[in-house]
Amino acid sequence: MNNHNNPITPEERLMAHSDEFRQDLIKIMDNIYFAVGFGASNSILIEGENGSILVDTLESIEGAEVLKEKFKKVSSKPIRMIIYTHSHVDHIGGTSVFMDENHPEILCREPSRGLLGANELSNIFSKRANRQFGVALSSKERVNIGLGPGDANLAGMGNGYVPAPRQFSTEKLSITVEGIQLELIAAPGETEDQLFVWLPEQKVLISADNYYKSFPNLYAIRGTSYRDIAVWVESIDKMIALDPQYLLPGHSRLIVGGENIKAVLTDYRDAIEFVLKETLNYINQGLTPDELVEVVKLPARLANKPYLQEFYGTIEWSVRAIYTGYLGWFDGNPKNLFPISPKNEAKHMADLAGGADILFSKAQSAVAQREFQWALQLADYLLALGDYVLEAKNIKIQSCRALAHRQISASGRNYYFAYAQEMERGLLG
Repeated sequence: MNNHNNPITPEERLMAHSDEFRQDLIKIMDNIYFAVGFGASNSILIEGENGSILVDTLESIEGAEVLKEKFKKVSSKPIRMIIYTHSHVDHIGGTSVFMDENHPEILCREPSRGLLGANELSNIFSKRANRQFGVALSSKERVNIGLGPGDANLAGMGNGYVPAPRQFSTEKLSITVEGIQLELIAAPGETEDQLFVWLPEQKVLISADNYYKSFPNLYAIRGTSYRDIAVWVESIDKMIALDPQYLLPGHSRLIVGGENIKAVLTDYRDAIEFVLKETLNYINQGLTPDELVEVVKLPARLANKPYLQEFYGTIEWSVRAIYTGYLGWFDGNPKNLFPISPKNEAKHMADLAGGADILFSKAQSAVAQREFQWALQLADYLLALGDYVLEAKNIKIQSCRALAHRQISASGRNYYFAYAQEMERGLLG
């Protein structure tokens, strides 16, 4: 039992957060089933007159096969339409499992054009995504992925993806499928092509990734172009205006009750907007990214909300993303216009310390004093110099693992552990 003298650790908090992803097939009403915990994302089955609609298909064939068998136990009606809420692979990677003789139609919003040459970055995107999600980690290290269970089949992500032949680019598409009235509404957030699904007769909102029970991933450390946070706020406003009675997010568990949903979404919107406006305000006063992260903090009324804890995204990463999204990489300090190389900086640091021997000694002391961030930086100086290379790598491995245990963010925790693992296995220079 934890008490004030023995507070809950970040690791224990992350473990408790895993309850959000316990496997469950929840009957929302007679014809709507909400599947949570079967993969990295959620999936929703909506029964119509003679067939069903499926919203999102999980991340992999393996996860989708388990889900399909589960759906069969509650519905024998064939799937007539599959709707993709957005193009992130954890929502669309299991589709082939549901493609049968009934040939369900696949529908999504028209994907954004993307960046010229982005395909050339597939190697680094994949490498960093594997770290963020802890694909190669043990179950003990990968407690969860912040917005999904730790046992999701991430190694198979995307292996069942099927492109959507039908796409739309309007702000709203109203359709009726098997007697079910649906409104598909543009809701950019994590992606520009994101939509949410609104069932006006049942007051059910399938919200995709504009809400999940964590501070949102306004920036993904796996690497992503700027996510327009102002537009994300507008998307949440659209959700609030509908006054839903059931909110089915793309990750984590559902929320029931109009007033409850409104309160949660309003706090969520306010938190995102606060971080954006505060960051812009201080940017305008001349603060650099390193200075911004020291002053931009959520007010207590928001910081203490259970659905705004930093299990996935973090405020610090968001602040840095906003800065670069609006101003680019240059922080305004002339010393950073043409900075000296990391190797030259390391040489100067060694000179200041009195040589590489003392620099190494300081790195050892930093580890002993549990100043692991400083130890990481000193280890990088030694690696740049080419001195005490094996020892510096061991310091970096040890520091990464120590910092992982301090992280409430699953993404940060997984990245630290994965990087340490790669370094230990000789996969990094």
